Parts: sequence; structure tokens; C-alpha cells
Amino acid sequence: MNVVLYDDATGFLEPLTLTRPVFELRCGLDTLAAKQLWHFGAPLQAVFVREPLAQIWRDEHPDVAVNTPLQETPLATAVAIVNGRWLPPPTAASIQEPAIGLVDDEIAWVLLCPKQARGLSPRNLAERLTTYQKELPVRQAGGRLVRFPWDLVRFNGEQLCQDFARHAATMPGRLDATSAVIGPRERLWLAATAHLDPLVVIDTRLGPVVIDDHAVVTAFTRIEGPCHIGPHTHVLGAKVRGETALGPMCRVGGEIEASIIHAYSNKYHDGFLGHAYVGEWVNLGAGTCNSDLRNDYGPVQVPIHGKLTATGLTKVGCFIGDHSKTGLGTLLNTGSSVGVFCNLLPAGRLAPKHVPSFTTWWNGNLRESADWGQLLTTAGEVMRRRGRPLTDAHRELYLHVFDETALERRRALRDADSGRRRQAG
Repeated sequence: MNVVLYDDATGFLEPLTLTRPVFELRCGLDTLAAKQLWHFGAPLQAVFVREPLAQIWRDEHPDVAVNTPLQETPLATAVAIVNGRWLPPPTAASIQEPAIGLVDDEIAWVLLCPKQARGLSPRNLAERLTTYQKELPVRQAGGRLVRFPWDLVRFNGEQLCQDFARHAATMPGRLDATSAVIGPRERLWLAATAHLDPLVVIDTRLGPVVIDDHAVVTAFTRIEGPCHIGPHTHVLGAKVRGETALGPMCRVGGEIEASIIHAYSNKYHDGFLGHAYVGEWVNLGAGTCNSDLRNDYGPVQVPIHGKLTATGLTKVGCFIGDHSKTGLGTLLNTGSSVGVFCNLLPAGRLAPKHVPSFTTWWNGNLRESADWGQLLTTAGEVMRRRGRPLTDAHRELYLHVFDETALERRRALRDADSGRRRQAG
């Protein structure tokens, strides 16, 4: 069979999905898309994504059809249409006949014969899914559907253990004889090209530790499993606690716990990051810390589109969109949401829990980041330093996100201005 992934991202997953399809989000050792393809044991034929993301996907994945009606692509085999929010179970699919897989009455996947799939496109996807749900046999898909950003953090430790068990037999790594390993050594996987300094402690008692290709771990680092240090990521004398996944090309220091850093981001210096998801091209300045537990140990609320949403969890940190930056000593409150292209500068107090995209928080005041040219210049320089170009497709996407988030930004700025006037009065 072949697989078609569709971007079922909802606004409840922002800011993480403002700049990527939901199936590119990470949980465990890899992305949701990688898990979905493994589950069906099939190659990716096509993706249906939001139009502002389409050209970036065409540029980066030239062998995959993007937003193309399926009659325009070869259909010689069965096709699995997969919801990009689905976290599959740890076992491979066994279904062969047309059917629909559900998780809590929501569609996780639809398996179709070529005739049933022909003509499917982003334009008619919702209508056709409704039809399939009425006509096809129903199966329990297993796994979970990701609904909020904190779901990815909550399931990360479990996924790290499942992914390690799934890949352990095929990972061509080595056991490192020089590190101090506490716990079963067979739970440590070290890529052949990874480098560990002496005086690194790795604790595998609670789960596996995977140190990927060309990763570097310097002396006086402690890593607790389950944990993944991604390709080309540097860990610099850090305390990395369990249930943490660091994506490729990151620089990490200080203390980090139960968090996901997507890729190409820096938390180079001392400071605490806990129960958080950080996007791409983010830089957390020295001493930046977030709270992930209320003083009264109560359940945490997270702003979604500026409105507080109950998580039902007591441990929730922050969610930071792409290209955002924090200055020295920035303090993030429990359950904070920071959009894309934000700039947070310290004011000796907690930053707002809701920082909408393309804003600056400076001297305790929230303002719109008006210099569009400077934002793109900085983004281009940050990406160039990691060998990635800022393309016209990126510029078009960021301009679209700027327009898409305008109403949310205006509301937040209006509320902040009202708060200042009340304080002054």
C-alpha cells in the first residue's frame, strides 16, 4: 500500500502548527509522520497540507505529491489516508481490507482500495471522510490523537520507550565503555559517530538513552532516561532529566526536564526548561527559566488563542513557536504560550502567559514587532548559520502567519493597554 497524510491541525495546537503540518511534530525518537509510515509499513505517496505550507513541502520533499488530487497520481495499490494528529500504537498494522480506524469516535486512518481513493483531494477530503465513515467497516485504531501541545509532552516518555524497543534491533550503534552508566547498559544506544567526553553520567534505570549521529556530549553532563539526544545536537555540561527529546542541530545547557526541543534551537546556557515544547530557530538567553508547577500544586491552564484552557495536569511548562527569542534572565510562567517571531526581554518579573505572534515584550510592555524587514533579516541569518536558506516560500508562509494571527495580536495588545491604564489609574 501507499500512505497519504493529511494535516488535521486545529488551532488548539498553535503555536507549534503555525509553521508546519501537524504530522511533522515530534514525540519520542521521531515525528508523528515517521511513526505513521512505520505502522503501515508503506512509503509516503502524497500529503494534503494547508496551502501556505505547500511550496515548502514541494521544495523539501520533491518525491512526494503535495495537494494533488489522487487521480493525478498512480494508484496501483491500497491507500491509507492517515490523520496527521494520530500517534499510532507500538505494533504494526495488520488490516488489509478497506476499513476506517477510529480513536474515541475520531478518524485516525482510512484504508481504501484504489477505486475508492481516486479523486480524493484537499478540497473534498472532509466530505469524503464523512462518506467513508458511513460506508466502511469500523475498526479500533489504537494509539492516541494529539489534541493539544501538552499531549506531545505528556506522551513523550512513553513514546521514547516504545520507539527504542521498536528500533533497538536495527540501530547500528555501539556501547560506550568510558561513560559512567547507572542501570542496564543495554538501554544505552550510542551512534558510531557520536562523541562523549569523559565524566559523563548516563542513568538508564527508568528508560533508554539514545545518543544519535554526530551528537556531542561534553564533560559533567548527566543524562537520565528515557531520553533522546538528536543528530548533531550538542549537550554542554547539562543536567538532562528523563522524558526529554532534543531534536537535530540543537545546543543545550543548564537543566532540562520532560521537554521536547524540535530542531535548530539553542538553550545554550544555565536556566531551567521543564514540561515544554520549543519549536525551531528559537534562542533562549542565559538564565531563561520557566515554571512547570504552580505553588499550590493545582491544575495548570494554558492560553489557546488568548483564552485559558484547562489541561487537567499539574506539570505544564511553556510552548514556544518558531523564531522566538528570550533575553537574559527571562521568566516564563506556568503554562505559558509564546507565538512565532516573539522577542521577550526581561523586566524582573514573569512574562505574560500569552505572548501572541510577532510581538515584543519589553520593559513590561507588550508591543507589535513592526519592523518586518528586520525580522526576516534575523531569521535568514539564524538559518544561514545552520546551513539552511530562508526561501521565498518561507517568506510567504511567515507573511501569511502574520496576517492569520493579526486578530489575536490586536486583542492581546488591547488587553495589555487596558491593563496598563487600570494600573496607572
